[in-house]
Amino acid sequence: MNQTPQIAQDLLKNPPQELQQLLNDPRTPDSARKAVQELQAPFVGPGTAGNKDGAKESPRLQIVNENQEFTKELSPYLAKWDLLDKGFAYDVVAVFGSQSTGKSTLLNRLFGTTFDVMDESKRQQTTKGIWMCPSQYSNTLVMDVEGTDGRERGEDQDFERKSALFSLASTEVLIVNLWEHQIGLYNGANMGLLKTVFEVNLGLFGGGGDNTKPKPQEKTLILFVIRDHVGATPMSNLTATLTQDMERIWDSLSKPAHLEDAVLSSYFDLSFAALPHKVLMPEKFEEAVLELRQRFTDRSREDYVFQPAYHKRIPADGVSFYMEGIWQQVLTNKDLDLPTQQELLAQFRCDEISTVVFEAFLASAKIVRRPVEAGSVVEGLGALMRDWLETALGKFDRDASRYHSAVYQRKRLDLLASLHASLSPLFLGQLKNLHKIETAKFSKDIVAGVKEPGYDFGVVVEEGKRRARERFLAGAKEVKVEETDWEYEHELALLDEDLKLIADKCRADETKKMVNAIERNVKRQILEPVEVAMSQPTKTMWDTVLKTYSDVIEAAEEAYLSKAKSYNCSDEENSTALASLRARAWLALRRKLEEQTSDSTVLTTLRTKFEDSFRYDEAGVPRVWRPEDDIEAAFRKAKDETLGLLPLFANIAPTEGSLLPELPPPEPSFDVESDPSPFDPSTAFTLLTATKLLSLESRFKRDADAAYVEAKRSMVSSVAQIPVWMYGVLVVLGWNEAMAVLFNPLYFAMLLVLAASGYIILQLGLAGPILQIASTVIREIRQMVVKKLREAFADVPEAQRILAQPVTASSSDEQERKGDLIKGEMLEK
Repeated sequence: MNQTPQIAQDLLKNPPQELQQLLNDPRTPDSARKAVQELQAPFVGPGTAGNKDGAKESPRLQIVNENQEFTKELSPYLAKWDLLDKGFAYDVVAVFGSQSTGKSTLLNRLFGTTFDVMDESKRQQTTKGIWMCPSQYSNTLVMDVEGTDGRERGEDQDFERKSALFSLASTEVLIVNLWEHQIGLYNGANMGLLKTVFEVNLGLFGGGGDNTKPKPQEKTLILFVIRDHVGATPMSNLTATLTQDMERIWDSLSKPAHLEDAVLSSYFDLSFAALPHKVLMPEKFEEAVLELRQRFTDRSREDYVFQPAYHKRIPADGVSFYMEGIWQQVLTNKDLDLPTQQELLAQFRCDEISTVVFEAFLASAKIVRRPVEAGSVVEGLGALMRDWLETALGKFDRDASRYHSAVYQRKRLDLLASLHASLSPLFLGQLKNLHKIETAKFSKDIVAGVKEPGYDFGVVVEEGKRRARERFLAGAKEVKVEETDWEYEHELALLDEDLKLIADKCRADETKKMVNAIERNVKRQILEPVEVAMSQPTKTMWDTVLKTYSDVIEAAEEAYLSKAKSYNCSDEENSTALASLRARAWLALRRKLEEQTSDSTVLTTLRTKFEDSFRYDEAGVPRVWRPEDDIEAAFRKAKDETLGLLPLFANIAPTEGSLLPELPPPEPSFDVESDPSPFDPSTAFTLLTATKLLSLESRFKRDADAAYVEAKRSMVSSVAQIPVWMYGVLVVLGWNEAMAVLFNPLYFAMLLVLAASGYIILQLGLAGPILQIASTVIREIRQMVVKKLREAFADVPEAQRILAQPVTASSSDEQERKGDLIKGEMLEK
């Protein structure tokens, strides 16, 4: 089976690299290229043959169609051609010339483009509108403009003028394609078209000889490509002829008054090139094409055509918007103001770039926005914000600085203001978080400082404030971005206020602690001397108590004022604290005096004083009452002396009136209504009322009488002794029992055990402790018995009266009878 047709179809559908290189080679004849395109059309579609990448669509694009409509696909095609991100690193060239003069063929040979070429068998218009295609050899956009003098448009010169105006405003180099034999002819040499170009240029760039108008900032290169040059006429003659024709056309233009002196070289540079006959000298033609191409690609050549002065300074990513704006202005027959168009383009592109940059900036800032809003301090936030700003502005500068300078600068300021406005909440949030954290650290520093031994509160506070302010200022300066009107002084002032409030609160707490400590010290210094003085009442008791109170208060006030200096307390605070200290000290004294003048304490003090006088002699030796002693006199003396001390407890009455203290005002927290006596002048110095004194006197007298009865009984028991003959009776009557013990083994053993125990006790020195324990037990039993007897005899006045009478030997029977009577009465009760 013959597979050749299938193989051919596969080769045409997916052409190999060698075929692509052959099709892209400028030396390949157009007829061969067209034949391959026609064969590929059924398989790969129109316009892809000869493309440098057969997988892509046709690289050429009709930017203005025959209906004078501008395409919407220019930007996508620029991206497809890898030119959209080239910035200023691209060039634009356009070709002018009469219809069917080989313009498209010239461009295809020079730049490797794929513009359609004329079918020589039909001799009709091939290029309609304006087409664009990228060069295969450099970053150059090539525009193929519809030819002039075409029969399809006839005498309609409107599109010719519009395309000239559009090309002049968009391109750097205008290639004028003409035949050698047409030089010197007006129509054949496109002189009418060139006149149109000059007129359009005057409309676009005014200024010329008028110093009040801006000088021309842009020039355009007109490159004359002379076709079919066979060398009969020297190139210098052709160049001179064309130059003279250009000068003549320029001079013939109707110029405004301020452009009368304008010269052609202020707006245009002229350059020339010649190509041999394509058919008669194909090899020389190709060599000349290669040489001419070098002028478009080799920047080191002196005759390099794309000089910086010709560039329109439109970034590649703004070409689509710019050209569309130019065409719309041309189409509506409005005066084309290129600077305005450039500003519009700059505004459009700068806004686009700014939007992209701002969105990326917000995405970067989002990572720290939540922690700041949550109250955290982000370390290095200022560096992050500056880095974000630098990145955003760098991207904006890189992409937007290529546009109109004034618009770029204005949009940059707008973008910077937006970026700063976006960062301002982060700045304020960081300041508030710093404020919050520093106040917390300040409180902790004070708490830690006051725990140090020998601390100075003022130094602790000032040091804490200094550290808090330094940390806040360091954080605030770090987060502040340059070239902003942000300020942190207001937040610093708020921080100072909060630190002062915290310091004042801590000072109040420390002052309160200090007053409490001084109060406890005052109580220790007052209470013991007061207790000692009132346990031994004398007429000068109150002098001692009040003198001690005065000295302690004075020392406490001095201690407070000494410590208060380091607290920076105000005079008002010192006055309040001292008043509170005086009130507490007086209240402590008053409470102690009330305790010392309670019923039980007073009775104990009186009983102790009475017993010291009644039971002990002047030498402090305990008394043993004998019948010859005057117990009644001693009892009356001790009783009267003790009752004389009782009025001393009733009122605080020093012998010197100057010792009586001035009553301090009570603290606000003291409940005066429930207990007004300590601070009421009428009751503050009264401890015992008259009724209380009578009650205490009565109770003391009962206690004294009981002591008298006890003393009387001890004296009676000492008089009633056992007779001597009773001991003999006991020996006689107990002789048998003693013998029984001695001769009974059990009793004798028990006796030996007792004797051995006594011996051991004596040897170990335990006799004293055992006797002490025994005496203590006996004394406790005795006291219990005495107490019971006192309670029993307290309600029997008759028994007291009888017991108080002296007992004589002559009246023993009568006393026995009376004793039985008393016993009977007690039993009845």
